[in-house]
Amino acid sequence: MSDGLQHLRSATRAWKGVARSLLIYHARPAHIRGLKRLYGRFVSPGELAFDVGAHVGDRTRALAGLGARVVAVEPQPRLMACLRLLFGRRSDVVLVEAALGESEGEIELHLNTANPTVSSASIDLRKAALQDARWQGQIWDEVALVRMTTLDALIAAHGEPVFVKIDVEGLEDQVLKGLSRRVGTLSFEFTTLQRDVGLKALERCATLGYRRFNLSLGESHAMEFADPIDRETLAQAIAALPDEANSGDVYCFETA
Repeated sequence: MSDGLQHLRSATRAWKGVARSLLIYHARPAHIRGLKRLYGRFVSPGELAFDVGAHVGDRTRALAGLGARVVAVEPQPRLMACLRLLFGRRSDVVLVEAALGESEGEIELHLNTANPTVSSASIDLRKAALQDARWQGQIWDEVALVRMTTLDALIAAHGEPVFVKIDVEGLEDQVLKGLSRRVGTLSFEFTTLQRDVGLKALERCATLGYRRFNLSLGESHAMEFADPIDRETLAQAIAALPDEANSGDVYCFETA
């Protein structure tokens, strides 16, 4: 196979992966409505929100639909091209092409072109996935060197948000190391593949001053607990989840 034909096939596969994500996350009106119901608790019109790991922008769409100003952060070049098409002309959405971490610099991002949802800069996530039957068939077939910045730098550049959503496939704890103070309500994704990362992120949030927490599983758009709970109870709840729960988001609050 010629290099040109191989490149064309790789590009076609990659854009098919982007199209798949667009269908999954944008073509279901109930999904966007559910996100708006959930996020409407945390943001009001004109307030600032950060969407860290914006992917194809369904969370950005929901937050902007609530009237929030949104800083959408995404390191994957193809997904950023998609975000520019969706939001590039909007004055209420700022697009930042970067990964987030503990410090400024660069980081290797391993791209899963068939399923860009699980592209990741985490070596540990990819190692864990290779040993887990639920992740069978997932292949990280491209590598991109991308810019890395921090939550503190984003705040310095764009202002302090009332809500921060973090979903970065296995480096949530590292992203939180780049935040030096509590800011509004914060959510981060965790997976049952790497519960340790979620628990480290939870501990970091407690260090930042968050005192009450809740949990939303998968794409349920609903909280598991009627009222926020303490860190120890939330940690026990994550530890007790069956592997099949797969993923969820922890929500962190200053008080109940």
